[in-house]
Amino acid sequence: MKALPRILLVTGHYGSGKTEFAVSLAIWAAEHGCFGCKKAAIADLDVVNPYFRSREREELLQKHGVSVYGSFFGGNVTAELPEISPAVRTPLEDKDTFTIVDAGGNEAGARIVAQFKKYFTGPDFALLVVVNANRPETRDLDGALRHLASIRDELGIEPAFLVSNTHLLRETTAADILKGHALCLALSQKTGIPLLCDCYPAPLIGADELSSIDGPLLPLGMYMRESWLDK
Repeated sequence: MKALPRILLVTGHYGSGKTEFAVSLAIWAAEHGCFGCKKAAIADLDVVNPYFRSREREELLQKHGVSVYGSFFGGNVTAELPEISPAVRTPLEDKDTFTIVDAGGNEAGARIVAQFKKYFTGPDFALLVVVNANRPETRDLDGALRHLASIRDELGIEPAFLVSNTHLLRETTAADILKGHALCLALSQKTGIPLLCDCYPAPLIGADELSSIDGPLLPLGMYMRESWLDK
């Protein structure tokens, strides 16, 4: 994968898989040199969605060398409380830490991001938009364009990269990944925003099944979905 700025703000529609992407990218980065930094961290600013938040995988992330910043008390203690620890600023201010910021959706998520906006500017920063072509809101080019426009309006920040993450949870096939790739290429051509990578669920699909994709592939570990949800 190409070199990335030190701070990444990850956004995406509900169901896009942005948190799975954030967790998987953080682990990948920790295993591949943190894009030139000494450390990797996730700053979880998602206090909007009570499910599938990156700080719920704090133990897993720490085992891979990724620090996690989010709620005051950590873990699931504040699962229903919209609280963000001031310590979230720690990795954002540390020039040696590659930091992925997992942002919440809609206007409420944008208001949380606004509190940290001074960090989200300049060459050390990039806004990533995760797109899932199997979501009703982003299933075609028009919907995806509206989604990008809403992110610009809510955050007041121009997206730097697209991330293709088309999935149907454990029903995801290679055809889904290819469909998402085609949509994101069209979106990139329309907007001029480059496609950073295509994600695929490594437990379900092999990279060899996606050989027609000319670009970086990011394997997702499917860390965020408990197995009992699929029974």
